[in-house]
Amino acid sequence: MIAIQFPNVKSCMAKLLLSPTFDPFYFIEGEIVTYSTFSIDGRFHSYFFSEEDLQEYKEIPEYSYWKDIREFCFSLIKGRRTPLSFKLIFGLDSAQIAKLLSFADTAFTSNDVQGAFLNFRYDGTSLQCITGTSLNLFTLDKSLEQAFDLAIQKFLAQQEIPFELLS
Repeated sequence: MIAIQFPNVKSCMAKLLLSPTFDPFYFIEGEIVTYSTFSIDGRFHSYFFSEEDLQEYKEIPEYSYWKDIREFCFSLIKGRRTPLSFKLIFGLDSAQIAKLLSFADTAFTSNDVQGAFLNFRYDGTSLQCITGTSLNLFTLDKSLEQAFDLAIQKFLAQQEIPFELLS
């Protein structure tokens, strides 16, 4: 687990809300506080869609992807005033977890991993992100967590999002 500070909030917010940078991530949940508090559960409800609509998916996702929620969240945030706060929780899908495991020096399997998460928090002035992993078993092995933390730092650097690690 690492804590990341984004020194240029405006630049990071543009990547988060106005570009497809984070679109491949699951949207787990969010809370946006403006004139009211908006809570969003990212669980994907397949029964909402017709069979024809569902055919575009290789597999039915557990959560909606950020690309499908981003515009709605942006509509809540945009305006003359910045939000009072927000939290957005993203996660890796099963294919991304498998890819992470293939690059990590770890003995974990996909069945061992419950999730790998990015927890964005904005408090009205600063934007931070905390990484986290969750396993379906108890272990003291931190290899997956370390691999995920490095992958996120590499991802942010590749996307040209300036960041600082907090101690």
